[in-house]
Amino acid sequence: MSQKIKVLHIIKSLGRGGAEMLLPETLKYHNKIEFEFHYIYFLPWKNQMVEAIKNNGGVVSCFEASNNIQIFQKVPNLIRYIREQGINLVHCHLPWAGIAGRIAAKLTGVPVIYTEHNNFSRYHSLTKFASRLTIHLNQLIIPVSGDAEVALKKIVSPGKIKLILNGVDTNAFRRTSENESFRAKLGIPADNLVVATAAVFREQKRLDNFLKVAEGVCNKNDKVSFIIVGDGPEHEKLKVLAEPLLSKGKVHFAGLQENVKPYFNMADVYLMTSDFEGLPIALLEAMSMSCAIVSTAVGGVPEVVEHEVSGLLCNAGDVVALEKNVNLLLQDKEMHTTLAANARERVEQRFSMKNMVQELETVYKQYAKYGV
Repeated sequence: MSQKIKVLHIIKSLGRGGAEMLLPETLKYHNKIEFEFHYIYFLPWKNQMVEAIKNNGGVVSCFEASNNIQIFQKVPNLIRYIREQGINLVHCHLPWAGIAGRIAAKLTGVPVIYTEHNNFSRYHSLTKFASRLTIHLNQLIIPVSGDAEVALKKIVSPGKIKLILNGVDTNAFRRTSENESFRAKLGIPADNLVVATAAVFREQKRLDNFLKVAEGVCNKNDKVSFIIVGDGPEHEKLKVLAEPLLSKGKVHFAGLQENVKPYFNMADVYLMTSDFEGLPIALLEAMSMSCAIVSTAVGGVPEVVEHEVSGLLCNAGDVVALEKNVNLLLQDKEMHTTLAANARERVEQRFSMKNMVQELETVYKQYAKYGV
């Protein structure tokens, strides 16, 4: 093929969220001889992934907006960009970027596909309504988990759905023996066990439950430290809830990080307390880093974590069970070692970035429109 296929990704932000993090990671593996990748985002203050995309050859533009209505108002800008750049295929992510992107693609006659990163039924009623009005404009919808696929089949013809599981770069996310400097930076004693998580600070992640688990575990074990990587709308609320643990140096807020590997590298256990998920990238990264997993069994998580094989699962909101499972892995070294090794093996076999990118490129070649 002499002419490159120009793919335009449209997404609400390029901060450190699961969907956002996938874009630079997949770009590393994409065939740059056959494809040219463009990226448009709207929230200028959420730009942590921009440099990584540019460094891997992506073309990034920010059409500044501060809310969903303003994103919708950027449709004329999207139309202009698609025409001027000769885009062959639009690939949208997340609901409001998807709504705007679908309309712009329709008005330019360019095919559009959409990745569903969550369970559609969990969206706000207004988001669901607006999405339903435009969802038929997609040539294809790509759910990232079986759970997301089931929800989509209630509103979309199965022929318009193709499951492509999220992947992780298992070569990059590999545990090393170097973590002393980061322990020292956070003031974590060398002999402390570490429980970590990485998340956007919003309600669905239930980081209040993470802190409840931390408090319960620390009451029984003085040699444990907890790390939360990320930031978001619930920052102040969580800082208040964490104050007793913060004052004792038992929990550490690491803030937004472009690179979570050093934090996962020092973690013995990765704890996820979400009420709902799609197929979490941070979870895959933690498993690839040989962390032992404790998680709620929500969304696509049970498709990744096999209970008592590659991690320990429990019902959403069950703080008692989460605390029990964390304590078990901190105390039972043999179980911890086995589950951590199995977690790594699981993502190597089923959730590699290489496989994900190959499937995406097949879709791009199938749906791209030439001569735009």
